[in-house]
Amino acid sequence: MDGRIKGLFLDVVKRAKRKFGFHVENFCIMGNHVHMIIRPERGECLSSIMQWILGVFAMAYNRLCGTSGHIWGERFFSRIIRSLREFMLIFSYIDENPVSAGQVDDRRKWMWGGIRHARTGCRDVLSDSSGYARLLFPEHSVLLLPRKD
Repeated sequence: MDGRIKGLFLDVVKRAKRKFGFHVENFCIMGNHVHMIIRPERGECLSSIMQWILGVFAMAYNRLCGTSGHIWGERFFSRIIRSLREFMLIFSYIDENPVSAGQVDDRRKWMWGGIRHARTGCRDVLSDSSGYARLLFPEHSVLLLPRKD
């Protein structure tokens, strides 16, 4: 999946955030799958959110690429994160995914993940991190560049 298609997926998630109430705590878009920590707001259904995202993305992808059908063969996998320890493990796993797959040597370089978006101040997909998340994952803090005066 090239950068244009990954950007298309992010655009669909942005649209979904306008339609549904949910927060994206972290994400990583790989070539053939996506990892996301999504926290639906009260009264929202994760299955409905993901059905909309994957369906709209499939239609846009197929239109762009001149294909038809599902993009990913399997239904999304989800589970409830029940502890801080589990949250930390999953959050780190998502960050490390492109490194483990040999796509980059430093997780901060992956353009299609939460670290890059957080460090550049991009909050159209990611939710604003809580103080705890910033303490636990300082790489997800906005990167302050020196001023060029």
